[in-house]
Amino acid sequence: MKTSRVLIAAISLLASTCAAQAADVALPPFYQGLAAISAEQPLGTVVAKEAVATQIPGAQAWRIAYVSSDAMERKTLSSALVIAPTAAMPASGRPIVTWAHGTTGIAQNCGPSQVFDPAQDLNEYNLIGGTSWTDFGIPAATQFIQDGYVLIGTDYQGLGAGGIHQYANAATNARDLINAARAVGSMGLSGSNRKVVANGWSQGGGAVIAAASLKDYIAAKGTAFDGVDFVGFVALAPQDIEVLIPAGADSDEAAAETMIAGLAQTFSDNVFNFAHYVMAMWAMPAAYPELQLTDLFTEDGAKTLTEIFSKKCMHAGADTLSFNFGDTYKTMAKPQASNAQAWVKRLGDASVSKEPPIAPVVIYFGNKDVTNPPVMGQLYQAQKCAIGGNVARVQLPGDQNHFTTPPVSQPLYVPWIADRFAGKPAENGCPKP
Repeated sequence: MKTSRVLIAAISLLASTCAAQAADVALPPFYQGLAAISAEQPLGTVVAKEAVATQIPGAQAWRIAYVSSDAMERKTLSSALVIAPTAAMPASGRPIVTWAHGTTGIAQNCGPSQVFDPAQDLNEYNLIGGTSWTDFGIPAATQFIQDGYVLIGTDYQGLGAGGIHQYANAATNARDLINAARAVGSMGLSGSNRKVVANGWSQGGGAVIAAASLKDYIAAKGTAFDGVDFVGFVALAPQDIEVLIPAGADSDEAAAETMIAGLAQTFSDNVFNFAHYVMAMWAMPAAYPELQLTDLFTEDGAKTLTEIFSKKCMHAGADTLSFNFGDTYKTMAKPQASNAQAWVKRLGDASVSKEPPIAPVVIYFGNKDVTNPPVMGQLYQAQKCAIGGNVARVQLPGDQNHFTTPPVSQPLYVPWIADRFAGKPAENGCPKP
């Protein structure tokens, strides 16, 4: 019993240290006081707003903070970037595109809206022409503004507005995506129009397909903008952990240990993928307190990974791992997980629910994607089509990887979104028997 109490105390200290370090970074002035604002307000309520410049013709933009909730329905604050046309509001109002970004990191200073000049088309770190240390902006923003839409790109909770970011927890990220649309409506920027299309890439693609199955959450009353009408979901190279969990993986500890070991091995082939795995696991205890980072990583490994990723964003964190540990980064993971059944159950809870999507879903993917293997989208499609969903998958032309997926898919999803806002029915994308 004494050993147990000591272990619990040590883990509690690690958790509190993790929370403290999550905020131990420099933030731009707009974000510095957000953590002190109460989130106990209706979902979608905008609690702070700051105008930002944009070079998009006919556009105006703001940074905002708004009320959301996590997978356990605890109220949170999220920050976001809003871009809207400057033209007079049409009688029919403006439809809303709500964007969910890909991986940027888990530290408070990793929110895309924090960068200098954030209100522009998607600007990717890995592509030629990228201008920052991170990905930021909203894809097709210039085109969408010209088409008369109002746009919002959530940072997700924990990336600027306080709290610990629940990275790759699609159930939480999806709620941030939904409440972002409510925030736009509560600002009066959509007028009487309540039509919404969700668009997201990678981590954000997972948020999109998770949001598609949150029927009751979308239909909730008493929000800052009730009645949001999601008419389509666009997922670019989405992640979906739930489809990779074998049936019965949480039936006993041994089966769960095998599943966790397989997951760790899959994402330990290089330091870049290992950084994704670390951040996803690091974030889980913030949502589910019965989990501890030391269930999966050595005590020294957990402390080191917390020190790195609570202060550095994705690419800098991966570089730090590579520089300091070379090929030995894998030794931070325990050979055998503890509390594995609880982890497997919660990994499922944090993913896409078993419910069918409420509107058409289209997935765009590249054949050379090794970051989020296309098989995840294939399994998702099979699951959802089997219960009545309308899910299409489109392989992009040529040899496309994870990072070329957003620009190459843009000419395809822009007209798809326009058709959904115009009320045109989407062809059933499920494979024919």
